[in-house]
Amino acid sequence: MGRRRKGRDIHGWLVVDKPAGLTSTAVVNKVRWAFDAKKAGHAGTLDPDATGVLAVALGEATKTVPFITDAMKAYVFTVTFGAATNTDDAEGEVIANSDLRPTDEQIVEALKGFEGDIMQVPPKFSAVKIDGERAYKLARDDEEFEIAARPLYVESLTLLSRPDADHVELELICGKGGYVRSIARDLGEALGCLGHVQQLRRVWSGPFDVEDAVAFSLVEEMAKDPALDAHLLPLQVGLDDLPELRANDLGFARLKNGNPGQVLGTAEYGEEVWVSYKGTPVAVGIYRGGEVHPSRVFNL
Repeated sequence: MGRRRKGRDIHGWLVVDKPAGLTSTAVVNKVRWAFDAKKAGHAGTLDPDATGVLAVALGEATKTVPFITDAMKAYVFTVTFGAATNTDDAEGEVIANSDLRPTDEQIVEALKGFEGDIMQVPPKFSAVKIDGERAYKLARDDEEFEIAARPLYVESLTLLSRPDADHVELELICGKGGYVRSIARDLGEALGCLGHVQQLRRVWSGPFDVEDAVAFSLVEEMAKDPALDAHLLPLQVGLDDLPELRANDLGFARLKNGNPGQVLGTAEYGEEVWVSYKGTPVAVGIYRGGEVHPSRVFNL
């Protein structure tokens, strides 16, 4: 029999403004420790040198992580022209150079080719698995390998500013699985000048905005302080994109045990919804003719 994990039964979301130099896992571990929470997870990894929105789920909110992972996200980033690196960012080794510099008009025109449904090859220094091994491990060992292109939906890729000939600031709004480093690499190749990411910041992810985020330093300062709980957002914020239906007494009794239950309100037949009872989240499931068939049940 395994040991029961110690900690508090605390549920909700903490939106952290991740600083550069920390892995997403390190931030999650610090948040879990600061709240003394039994369980924690995050919705969407940020590279160690990236900053911005890292949504950390505590307790039962971890069951809503997939809905944030699948949500649209926005990034503001700076591309440096004239050099390609082996990591596709400024931390890597320069592997090729170019003296060519595009005009603003050429950049705007090239960005159009990155919008809509595109295919993208992740960076070799990424967590993609190749025959059971992480790509970054193979890359560090100088192994030869190829990564298959993956589909990505890009809602927009916009030129924000051109500080100088060597740099451009862009905004990317995209769906699940996007690699900003790949965008920078491929844009540099499309323009013939090469390129890599210099700086990267996630400004929003689904319902979570960086303007509402808590500084990581504050998490450290307020660790173990009950006042930190006031910064938590409710679990149901992670269900923002799903319709809400309400369970009646009988429906609640059935849903909390994982059985189909009656609900009040309507949705499209077969639509994914979430159910509340007296304001408390009960379950996520599929609506079928007055009942919801649960796929996730919240133990609150």
